[in-house]
Amino acid sequence: MTLNFYTLGVIYLVYSFLGWVAETVVATIRGGRFANRGAAAGPFCFIYGTTGVLLAVSFGDLRAEPVYLFFACMMAATVMEWITAKLLERLHRRKWWDYSGKKFNLNGYVCLQYSLLWGALGTASVLWGNNVLLQLCAQIPVWLLRPAVWVSLTVAVLDQIGSAVLVQQYAARHPVLEQLNQRLGKRSDTLRRRIALYIEKRIQYAYPAAARQEQTALRKGEKNFLSVSDLLWLFVIGAFLGDMVETVFCRVTAGVWMSRSSLVWGPFSVVWGLALVLATVLLRQEKDRSDRYLFAFGTVMGGVYEYVCSAVTELLFGTVFWDYSKFKFNLGGRINLLYCFFWGIAAVIWMRYGYPLVLRGMKKVRSRVRPWMTVLLAVFMAVNMLTSALALARYDARTSGEGPKNSIDTLLDAHFDDARMERIYPNAKKVAKAG
Repeated sequence: MTLNFYTLGVIYLVYSFLGWVAETVVATIRGGRFANRGAAAGPFCFIYGTTGVLLAVSFGDLRAEPVYLFFACMMAATVMEWITAKLLERLHRRKWWDYSGKKFNLNGYVCLQYSLLWGALGTASVLWGNNVLLQLCAQIPVWLLRPAVWVSLTVAVLDQIGSAVLVQQYAARHPVLEQLNQRLGKRSDTLRRRIALYIEKRIQYAYPAAARQEQTALRKGEKNFLSVSDLLWLFVIGAFLGDMVETVFCRVTAGVWMSRSSLVWGPFSVVWGLALVLATVLLRQEKDRSDRYLFAFGTVMGGVYEYVCSAVTELLFGTVFWDYSKFKFNLGGRINLLYCFFWGIAAVIWMRYGYPLVLRGMKKVRSRVRPWMTVLLAVFMAVNMLTSALALARYDARTSGEGPKNSIDTLLDAHFDDARMERIYPNAKKVAKAG
């Protein structure tokens, strides 16, 4: 079998469970008593599943080069751990783990010895583990595999959402939901409190550092949190600016004007939009760090991010949107050292000049931007991205010789024919599908 939604679902669930087993065993041995790791109610550490899927999708084509594969897995898993630690601190106002006492650590979120371990585990999963799971999936009848994956993933998502809600006491901060919850009766309220107590005890035992910590100084003094609407506007601004920068860069270096958009409507680069949002969220409190720190962060994070974007879009649409095979020091044609340095420069420029300027502009116009404008923008971008994804998927199928199967395919063929798609995505190259 090949990688698809169902096999990736199995990888996600299995690695989440194995990660929970490994962490629980290690924590139990160290603490001298059973420590049920993981914040969810079930026996899962979902960061392992997420990372497993990320590595499976991104680095399958590096199996023939184990050295490159090791370092790629090490970097990707380390970045994933750093992002998770940072986001957990933002959400829960505490550090869930702290490697400050270990050598070669970064902000206490990651350290060299665990990065090497993640590299070894990631390499093993890509070289052997995923193949075992794919062979297992091939033995399970389709009529059983697909419903089982859907049910398991639904339970996993509900587990994560429910645990986050209970730990954060979300209902207590939202009177309407709290009133609705009370109407469910004493039994449901008792069950809710028991589950909440159970999860809180798990966190205290599994992550004693987080349970003991006071709010971090970072969070105590932080003001003006970025709201969802702020992130949406940052995404759109970043997507537009990224598209403009790439368009001008292509004109200067190649002497031609060409579309650099990710979407079928408007000059928007989703890759750049997501990158600037991610950089802003993760580096907003690091803006006083040195330029070298920001440059190093942008170089590493940008390289991993671009590689993953390339691999994911190839898996989803059967198309490569950029190819750096002709550049020196490239990795699979997905990234190259020069452009990784560009990501580092972009991180410095954005945090030093771009973000402060955009933030001042957003503050000035915030009172003039009505909620309906933000909603309208969100709907437009959502429809734009969905339509673009469908058009790309249909373009891939059409160029593979598949005729329209329904009215949606017929509509896409009429409005997004090959000529139009080639104008929007001039650098897109179709790749042969494995299997």
